Formats: sequence, structure tokens, C-alpha cells
Amino acid sequence: MTNKRHEKLGIKQTIQIDWMDRVVQMLLAGMSESEIREDLNEFLSTQKQSGGIGERGKKTYNMAISTLSSWFPKDKALIAFCENALDLAKSLQPSEWLPLHWAVVSASYPFWFNVAKQVGRILNLQDKITQRQIFDRLKEQYGDRETVARNARYTVRSFVAWKALNDSETSGCYERADLYTINNPDIAILLIESALHVTPDGKGALGLLTNSPGFFPFQVPLLTGDFISQNCERIDVVHHSFDDELLKLVY
Repeated sequence: MTNKRHEKLGIKQTIQIDWMDRVVQMLLAGMSESEIREDLNEFLSTQKQSGGIGERGKKTYNMAISTLSSWFPKDKALIAFCENALDLAKSLQPSEWLPLHWAVVSASYPFWFNVAKQVGRILNLQDKITQRQIFDRLKEQYGDRETVARNARYTVRSFVAWKALNDSETSGCYERADLYTINNPDIAILLIESALHVTPDGKGALGLLTNSPGFFPFQVPLLTGDFISQNCERIDVVHHSFDDELLKLVY
């Protein structure tokens, strides 16, 4: 599966979790995309990256709106996925929306999920992680470009803003936050589906998807492929083996 989403380099603005919550609340209230964009234009024009109040350049908050718009995608492949995420949000408190936001942004911005995978892989080996370690791994994949480092920095700072990572006492160094345990199987399926959306061919082994380092902030429950396909019409089990099951997106 290849499309323009895989050409997006990444997040060009640190995204605060309350901004994401605001979008979902407006969607649940029945506001249209144009009404939401108008509200975000007015709201974000006074929001600083730190969460304070102050004037910001239009270009800067337009970048933020682009990411927040992940909740109402133009890509037809993501429309039903995001509608499913919104349905789940209806029965949850805003404090429980973190995995929904993570899934929606990951599916829209593969770079976000890739940065998360690099962070997760390093945290599987050690307790703390530095910006330099993350950037070095990304450079191996994308090349030594300033835009790569800049967008990775925004993405990592978003992880911190979402409390998926914690700042350490040393500048540019981070620690793993407390794991967010996923108890709702529908949320777990949504996360797994988001990982399939950022896989070029739209398919992957269930074990690798469930344990993806891209889900480093979460404890994802073990589910069978049959259970997933029975509870999500957009995912099918295409192969059973002794060790694992292969899942694939269905359109």
C-alpha cells in the first residue's frame, strides 16, 4: 500500500494533547470540518507551544491544524478508521482518549509512528534515551537532513506533551513514562489497524503488530487474528502459521 501519506515527512509543530481533545469534542458535538477549522484558527492563533497564551504566526498554527485534521482525513482509506475511533471516543472520558489520538495520528503520519518505533526500540534496551540517539537512527533511514531532525524534534516534544515520555534532569534526555494499559479490545484493534495503515503493503504478522515498539507508551493485550477480523471488517486474517497469524487491511 503506497499513497501520499507515506510521503509526509512528519510533524512540523509540537502538538498538545488538549488540542487533540478539542477536535474530538467538536466532532462529537456535530460541528462540520469548516466550523472546526475556523475554531482552531481562532484558538491556536493565541496558543504558545508551552501551553501559554500569546500571538503566533499564521504559518505556525496552520502546521498544527494540518496534524489536528488527522481526525477528519481526506484519504478515503482512513475515513472509516477515523469514524470508528470517534465512535469509541463517545463512550470514553477525554482522559482515556490518548490511544485513540495515537492511532489516528500514526495512521495519517507514518513518520510519527516511525519516530515512536525508534524510541521504543531504544527504550527496550535502556531506561533513558537521548535526542541524538533518535536522530541518528532516523538519519540512517531518511538521510542527514535538517528537516528530518527538526520534524523528529517536534514529534518527540509531542510525545512529552502527551505524557508518553518524560523529560529527565538532563536536557535532551528522556525517560519512559508509566505504561498506559489497554483493557478495551476495540481500542487495541484500532491501534493494530493504525500500524497496518503505515505498513506499505497493509499487512503484517499479528505478533509483531501487537508488540510493535511504535506502541511504546501502551500495554497492548494479546488478541487472536480471528477475534480481530470478527470485530473489525477492515482487517482480515490471510494466513495462519504455527507461530503467528498474518493480518491484512481490507478495502
